[in-house]
Amino acid sequence: MDANYSTYAQAAAFIGAAIAMGLGSFGPAIGQGMIGKAACEAVGKNPEAGSKMRMMMLIAMGLVETSAIYAFVIAMMLILYNMPA
Repeated sequence: MDANYSTYAQAAAFIGAAIAMGLGSFGPAIGQGMIGKAACEAVGKNPEAGSKMRMMMLIAMGLVETSAIYAFVIAMMLILYNMPA
């Protein structure tokens, strides 16, 4: 049985990319849900502050989304670095 280590490395990179995206997307999804819930509750308690809360919510969601974007960049680096030439 001939071991082709480049194929194993590619498989490991693909599995690593899948794990990075899976775990890297789970946290931001939970965080965005919590931010949306808190914003809805705040606007329900104080409807006059709706526009102010919307802006703060969008900024917070943008900050939370950056970790998912970093996970995507790492996953793409894992996939593209191990592509055959």
